[in-house]
Amino acid sequence: MRSSSTLATITLCGSLALFAGAVSAETIRVGIGHQSMVTNTVSGGIVLEKLDLLKKHLPTTGKYEGVKYDIVFRDYDSGPPITNQMLANKLEFGVMGDYPLIVNGAKFQETGRQETRFIGVTGYNLRGTGNGIVVPINSSAQSLADLEGKALSVPVGSAAWGMTLKALSEAGLSGKVQIVNQSPAVGVANIQAGRIDAHADFCPWSEIMEFRGTARKIYDGSEAGIPTFHGIVVRESYAKQYPEVVEGVLKATLEAQKWIQENPMEAAVKVSEWTGVEKEVLYLYFSEGGITTAEASIKPEWVDAMKYDLDLLKREVGVPDLDFDRWVDDTYLRAAYQAMDLDYETLVSSVVDTQPNNPSLKPAEIWFQDKGIVTYDSVADMLAAVDTAESPINATYVYDNLTGLKLFGKAAYLVRGDDGDVVAFLKKADSEKHMANYGGTPVTPESTLAMAY
Repeated sequence: MRSSSTLATITLCGSLALFAGAVSAETIRVGIGHQSMVTNTVSGGIVLEKLDLLKKHLPTTGKYEGVKYDIVFRDYDSGPPITNQMLANKLEFGVMGDYPLIVNGAKFQETGRQETRFIGVTGYNLRGTGNGIVVPINSSAQSLADLEGKALSVPVGSAAWGMTLKALSEAGLSGKVQIVNQSPAVGVANIQAGRIDAHADFCPWSEIMEFRGTARKIYDGSEAGIPTFHGIVVRESYAKQYPEVVEGVLKATLEAQKWIQENPMEAAVKVSEWTGVEKEVLYLYFSEGGITTAEASIKPEWVDAMKYDLDLLKREVGVPDLDFDRWVDDTYLRAAYQAMDLDYETLVSSVVDTQPNNPSLKPAEIWFQDKGIVTYDSVADMLAAVDTAESPINATYVYDNLTGLKLFGKAAYLVRGDDGDVVAFLKKADSEKHMANYGGTPVTPESTLAMAY
């Protein structure tokens, strides 16, 4: 835990009068363990804190008249410490990735004394992008196979750790790559210094390293073929005692998600100020067509993915079983959607996915320091604008030609065809295959874009 960022006791109603059925003069703690440096969790943590959204949505009438709320935000680097704090009854809510969520539910059920409930999603990517494996920028490694006999660091217990187990298993590399437990910050520092062969991490650390020019991606979470998401768990006993409080936390989360959806550039700037994550990286996640979809409904796809993940965790590291029928509970979320005039059934059946050459998205963007985001009708037009730009450029953005995933222009492999058209690829091998099939030449880094730092 970096710090206890907020410890505020607020009185939402000045009256302490006693009345029948009231929880008069009671102090209710709302303790939330979150990860401010993780883009998929910000709607359930740092945004709630900085925009003071809980104060707006926590109940103040009926049995909650006169109640005082002790609101605690505790910021962590990954999910496992949050679970430990919840087990110790020091936190009521936890915001974490899919694999840590599973472990949270399983560990609580294993106690036979207490349980949690999975109650909502803070952000997702259907393809699994957000998790990734990177190598130092000057490494010769181009694929997972190149890591055999080498060391890979990862925050053990995290979503990226689960992705890594799956990726290495499918590549026939289980036990052939040394796994080293390192926090995101340590892994990033070691990659930059060349002290580790590879590092696996969750959103947005791979993209942070790409943006800083210290690493390049050799494996993207989308290759695992499993959705990735982050969500919220709550201690079951607390939820039963204070269901309206749980609903209030979820309503605040829905408002935070709406703010991100409607104001992606503003959200990127503000969250950057609050966390230190580069705004350009955050825009890659928050913007239309970006990596993160901030929507809270618990879709059948998420439950199916977690059941698959649980089997992997049981096989690879002996995680105990989890009764999903007990653990997954969207009743509080449905109430929150209804209170916010949102159609839960419509949203639960709607899943945002990327598609190549999406006609609703401009194929390229430039974020200028002085005039913000400018879109372009082609990657070639964007490159021409870069070459003639008179004002500083923060970053450029393109889309992978095969998957439609949004990428930094700097990190993409660009190919210019004989007709002058330019297409972008997430992986070097894909760009080379394209050139072998259709011709063209790679666009050299010197002629793409130098992002401001």
